[in-house]
Amino acid sequence: MRRSLLPFALALLLAVAGCGGDDTVDGPAPAARALPGDDRPVVTLGSRTSTEQILLGQLYKQALEAQGFRVRLKQNIGSTRIADAALRNGEIDAYPEYLGVWNRAVARDRTAYADVRTALAAARSRAAAEGFVLLDPTRFEHVDAVAVTSRLAERHGLTTIGDLRSVRDLRLGAPPELYTSPNGLPGLARAYGLNDVDYAPLTAGMQYPLLDDERLDAAIVRLTDGQLAEGDRVLLDDPLDLFGVEPLVPVVAARTLTAEGPDFERTLNAVSAALTTRAMQELNAATTIEHRSAEDVARDFLREHDLA
Repeated sequence: MRRSLLPFALALLLAVAGCGGDDTVDGPAPAARALPGDDRPVVTLGSRTSTEQILLGQLYKQALEAQGFRVRLKQNIGSTRIADAALRNGEIDAYPEYLGVWNRAVARDRTAYADVRTALAAARSRAAAEGFVLLDPTRFEHVDAVAVTSRLAERHGLTTIGDLRSVRDLRLGAPPELYTSPNGLPGLARAYGLNDVDYAPLTAGMQYPLLDDERLDAAIVRLTDGQLAEGDRVLLDDPLDLFGVEPLVPVVAARTLTAEGPDFERTLNAVSAALTTRAMQELNAATTIEHRSAEDVARDFLREHDLA
């Protein structure tokens, strides 16, 4: 006689049902942790056209998103004047800008400030009258500098720009616009007495291999250039502040700070505090030399500094 398998099947099902203890949740699921930016209005962040600016836009955007803020990023928005107009008409709510550029292009202030503190105080006063707020400056400055190889520096005892007077028939590479700029060759002659200079006009980046091959004695470089993250180069001190002061500051509409709350400002300031000269050189090297995406580079940096 054939025996029924039904009692065995029922017992098996009951046994299987009782073995799922690890997947059983007692009580309601835990609520998601509230973030400072939850339920805040969407903020539109702008960034200008350079590779460095696109990278900065990603850094601020991703740090805000990690705090729950909803961010729309507009990249390549153009010049400082275009960015300023976009901020005034509400197309964007904030954008990163270099302090000296903001003073010259927006505030129409041609004062040669000797330090960041006085330059920032003047800029903040003008910004407040326009309904803007300039947040904390970065620890890096987007300024020019004079670079030489360590070999030349040791040979001639070079520590400051003025020491280059000891180099006969000085060969100097610099962007073409610095031939007539007050902060270029005329400034070097006026401030440091560098009058007898064999000048080579070069596009950005060309000066580094020429320096390394000793086809140039010195070159005007940008302090945050990625090429400065490595290599046998020395940056000469600029005791007379020929190249000015240019930290980066987030420019934010006052209405946005009110709407987004204090954690919005704290988040942007925390990113700025992490951005040293060395950090910006390495970040720029990762994008311009290693050809990694600004989004990925920014994400790795923020995670490394517990900002995302």
